[in-house]
Amino acid sequence: MKLSIITINYNNKAGLQKTIDSVICQTWKDYEWIVIDGGSTDGSKELIEQYQQHFAYWCSEPDKGVYNAMNKGIAKAKGEYLNFMNSGDRFAADITLFNISEYLNNWDIVYGFCRDLKTGDITNEIAMTDILELDVLYYNTLPHQACFFKKQLFEKVGLYREDFKIISDWVFLVQSIVHGGASYKFVPNDICVYEGDGLSSDIIPLIEERQEMMSVLFPPILENAVRSIASIKTIRRFRLTKISYSILFRVACFLSRLFSKVEPY
Repeated sequence: MKLSIITINYNNKAGLQKTIDSVICQTWKDYEWIVIDGGSTDGSKELIEQYQQHFAYWCSEPDKGVYNAMNKGIAKAKGEYLNFMNSGDRFAADITLFNISEYLNNWDIVYGFCRDLKTGDITNEIAMTDILELDVLYYNTLPHQACFFKKQLFEKVGLYREDFKIISDWVFLVQSIVHGGASYKFVPNDICVYEGDGLSSDIIPLIEERQEMMSVLFPPILENAVRSIASIKTIRRFRLTKISYSILFRVACFLSRLFSKVEPY
């Protein structure tokens, strides 16, 4: 199986219906679908049962939060790549998976555009380039709905941390690319539409959790590299070339792996 789509849900029956509609209409079918429901009481379980012929696995039981549910899905997944399309979110078009399928080969992470449903804007547009700049990763992340992760990456880096409520996907991304040297490929296609009112929209807890992990993920030598890159880019709006940035990024990541003591979760 090339792809496992993992959908988590809790008391969001209306959103889950939208996600279901967007998945079952995909023209490319080399995927399995896993639904993890947190013991919903709003009719979500009955909706899942209605569509259960489309799922390789589903359950409806209490869990310990978003990332615990996502980790449950990872444990059940058999696909080479994983995509997390949670309830309320949906693929941009019925040919989305067809368009992205040719890139699901040797890359550790494949990603594209995620659009906010309310505004139509690209979510975290600053990160949507073919180079994930170090200073961008310091402040931003990639929307997991628009990403396709090799399952082996979770075996190498570890599962999502369940002691955080908001930032674990960012932590995983930094651990994978900066500390783990994961390869990535940007595909400038619309992948998904995001409702924009998830946990990450709660700014204060987001900031608090990020501050807790900053010194762990970005030790002083790497933080200085981040600040230096940001300063260079700011002066006269100078932008590093793709080749020069790639070299600088690799050096910074090497130093990070050399001096950092980040351990898999």
